Amino acid sequence: MASASLLQSNMLQLTFANNKIATYIHLTFISLITICLCFFLYFLVVVLSIFFTSPPLRENARYVLFVYMLVNDTFFLLSGFTLMLGAIFFLYMPVPVCFILSTVSSMAFRVTPTTLAAMALEKYIAICHPLRHKELCTPQRANVAFTLICTALIIPNAADLGLMTSSYTNIFNISVICRKENLYVNPFQNFLRSLSLALCFVLVAIIILFTYIKLTMVAHRVSSQSSSASKARKTILLHGFQLLLCTMSLLSTFTEALPASQAIFLPGFNFFVFSCVPRFLSPIIYGIRDEYLRKLIKKTLTRPLKY
Repeated sequence: MASASLLQSNMLQLTFANNKIATYIHLTFISLITICLCFFLYFLVVVLSIFFTSPPLRENARYVLFVYMLVNDTFFLLSGFTLMLGAIFFLYMPVPVCFILSTVSSMAFRVTPTTLAAMALEKYIAICHPLRHKELCTPQRANVAFTLICTALIIPNAADLGLMTSSYTNIFNISVICRKENLYVNPFQNFLRSLSLALCFVLVAIIILFTYIKLTMVAHRVSSQSSSASKARKTILLHGFQLLLCTMSLLSTFTEALPASQAIFLPGFNFFVFSCVPRFLSPIIYGIRDEYLRKLIKKTLTRPLKY
């Protein structure tokens, strides 16, 4: 009897210690993500203030797409952060609210690489078809392109909604812990998600590879314009690196296969390492590398405050 009581006491102490460790791990990741998110939002505010006060930027399709990508990444990070908190603290949400957050997160995840492909095409047109660049790459066309991207990428989510509502009898009266597996009530939903992700990333990879090969050929063929073509080729390589950073989020599926006893840190770890870090690095690297934008950012950050 005494040994049973001692064993139960040890089990309770072990459970308490594990819960305490899990709490410290979760708070650490939440703190790191919050700090990084604040820096990202500050960078976004700086870029937006520069964009709306600089007519040359507003008239350049590439910068228009870059700003769209920044705003889209903000939606992705904020929705993903909310979903992570719900998963960590086991918060129940109504299914419609959970679906909206999941849709914003998944759609924003696919929009970023597709926007990178559009930026690569803009650079390809600027170098390989310079006479038609002003005609084809206008801010208005950039707005239309981004609208078409969002419209096309929301179709899988609309199909997902149709499959989910056909399975739930009364969707508005059900609350769940907001995780993607709790929204998959039909086996075809997982197939549809995997297919849309695969098509998106394969198409983007083909476009970036095509533009890189074309710009490399131009750089070797026209010696007088080799410097601009070479610079454009490096920009396409940067887009490829940004795409690689985006695909890092897909690696979270491997860590999710860990046993539950080792997975107490997964929601925070996956979101920070595979989602936040790539999204933080990608626009900052691009913004710092762009000479014109870098000068404007430096000028804005070093401008004295007016009281």
